[in-house]
Amino acid sequence: MTRTELISKKIAADTLRNALVAAVLCIAAAACTQTPAITEPAAHSAAEPVTGAQAGGPNGAAPAATPPAAAVPSTAAANAAAVAAPAASPPPPPPPPVLPFDQAVDFAAHAVLRNAPPPDAATAIVIDPLIDGMTGYQSKATKSIQNRIEAMVKSEFPQYTVRRLSAEALKQQPRILVGTFTPVTAKMQTSGGEREFFRFCLVMGDLKTGKVIAKQVVRVPIVEADSTPTAVFADSPVWTEDPSVKAYVATCQASKVGDPIKPEYFDGLLAAALVAEAGDAYDEGHYAEALDLYTTARKTPAGDQLRVYNGIYLSLTKLGRGTQAAAAFGDLVDYGLRTRRLAVKILFRPGSVRFASEAAFSATYDSWLQQIANRAVMTQTCLQVVGHTSPTGPAAMNDSLSLLRAEYVQSRLEGDEPSLKKRTVAFGVGSRENLIGTGRDDASDMLDRRVEFKPIEPCG
Repeated sequence: MTRTELISKKIAADTLRNALVAAVLCIAAAACTQTPAITEPAAHSAAEPVTGAQAGGPNGAAPAATPPAAAVPSTAAANAAAVAAPAASPPPPPPPPVLPFDQAVDFAAHAVLRNAPPPDAATAIVIDPLIDGMTGYQSKATKSIQNRIEAMVKSEFPQYTVRRLSAEALKQQPRILVGTFTPVTAKMQTSGGEREFFRFCLVMGDLKTGKVIAKQVVRVPIVEADSTPTAVFADSPVWTEDPSVKAYVATCQASKVGDPIKPEYFDGLLAAALVAEAGDAYDEGHYAEALDLYTTARKTPAGDQLRVYNGIYLSLTKLGRGTQAAAAFGDLVDYGLRTRRLAVKILFRPGSVRFASEAAFSATYDSWLQQIANRAVMTQTCLQVVGHTSPTGPAAMNDSLSLLRAEYVQSRLEGDEPSLKKRTVAFGVGSRENLIGTGRDDASDMLDRRVEFKPIEPCG
């Protein structure tokens, strides 16, 4: 055998061995759709087809197409291959489509209503008022979405009867629509950059089966929607993360079709129905009715929630019951301290640490701060006072301005309750913790210009 023949034979053997190893790795890791072909390098010209017989050994004998080791890999080899070559993770899903506001609402609503399993008979459907996914607020945009979906159901889906969310409607175990409208960045994040879109998530749940039965997500350009809060939310003086709102958001954003409806959301539906009715009454100027409904909601098992406390305070204020309203604000402060976060909408003059005199509740800022100071002393709580700004303007200037505002509020607290000295600390975070982040500097992003009070532990 010549040297050339020996080299050719060695190359062929090495190639065959490498191909067999690749086959074992592929089969064990389940990372390919078919076993790679095992071939030897051609010793013929490119014009000649390479067949098994022609690619045989020096005596022209054709080798076995699949040796036993490749056909049935041993357990040890499979385990080793699985460690060496883990299965590739699936690619991320494509981002939701971007559509103009009306088209986006129609697209999502049609998809959910058509993809849901058809009901056996005429079925009631209710809409739990849609909310902003960051703040829990209802807005002009979410109200518009709700109205558009109601009209669509009535005109195009006769198998459903639209009912208003109420305790009576819930007795029928209807299908229920929940939805969030959340400002996000181009990367679908709620922080870390300019908000460019609203992410609209719409889910249908079946209260009879307790399951999520349809879902659709779409995006809307940020300039296409009016996120100005409705009256009751625009007037609400206090914001904090509310478990009832988090359960609503999770039911939409953290669920997929076939999942059980979040039990925290399910258990709070009666209170949610009363809160929805109370909010409508407040928005329509029926403050006595709103107060009755909020008070009734407070007595339910899920009534210990921010929307209820805000509603009671606002209704009493509108009815001119000052003493009762002051006590109700104290309840708001207690709730915020219990949940470890109390954000108060205190507006300042542009570029200043002075309170804005034209704000709706500016006359009550002194009373609010006094209540916060008193509650902190009564509960022996130390407070971190955190100032926030909108993203408008240079970041360094916003950082400085937010700190100055926090220090001003800190001095006011210590003036009301001298014992709070050395028990408060001020921070400014500029616009880094915006909840809305649109930079409109109007009623729609008022919460971005808030002051927060966070209990510090240990105190002292």
